[in-house]
Amino acid sequence: MDAIIRAERIIKQFGNYRALDDVTVDIPRGSVYGLLGPNGAGKTTLIRIINHITAPDSGTILFNNKPITAQDVDRIGYLPEERGLYKKMKVGEQVLYFAQLKGVSRHEATRRAKEWFVRFGIESWWTKKVEELSKGMAQKVQFITTVLHEPELLIFDEPFSGFDPVNAELLKNEMLRLRDAGATIIFSTHNMASVEEVCTHITLINKAHNILSGTLDEVRQKYGATEVREVVRMNKSMNDIFIEAVGGQGNE
Repeated sequence: MDAIIRAERIIKQFGNYRALDDVTVDIPRGSVYGLLGPNGAGKTTLIRIINHITAPDSGTILFNNKPITAQDVDRIGYLPEERGLYKKMKVGEQVLYFAQLKGVSRHEATRRAKEWFVRFGIESWWTKKVEELSKGMAQKVQFITTVLHEPELLIFDEPFSGFDPVNAELLKNEMLRLRDAGATIIFSTHNMASVEEVCTHITLINKAHNILSGTLDEVRQKYGATEVREVVRMNKSMNDIFIEAVGGQGNE
């Protein structure tokens, strides 16, 4: 398997809390890879380690089969769950600013940005300040800032949070288009329905552990016909964790 990212035996501790416990994940190049799990499972910690925002206590992150460096982060686009736009800055200038931080010339950033603004139907937003936008509008802008430097790896942490169904569908289609153009996508969520629509591979993380990994088809075949639901039961050891398969769409 040609893995763009390999996380090898990652351990991360915050005081007495272990966020990741010996987690290994391989992200195949060209995949849409779903990181599944409830809030607090360890998904965002793993993403932050990949992005060099924090470091593991032990373990290694390989990017294109080499230990990841700070310079490699310029080849990654990261849309965090906590959105981070400057509220007083005009939308167009902000998009160009972030692209230039990633090494794109202002001229090229302007060309790409205008294409994206047309694609999203937001040309009139160029001179608006972020504080004038609704939450959903601001999320579209942040999506553009994430992808504008055309990174080979894109990481979206709960990208559909706060979106109405129409705009969520728009983002899903754009994610698939970016994949078809050659990008690899890591998609973190606790929403199984979204994963089934866009992902080719998944990893299920719960309570700091990788519970299962595989292609979506492999997981369906092994654990259920059409949908997998996680049921975690903790007693005295990790041997008490099991996965319960649920057939049929939309079962809870």
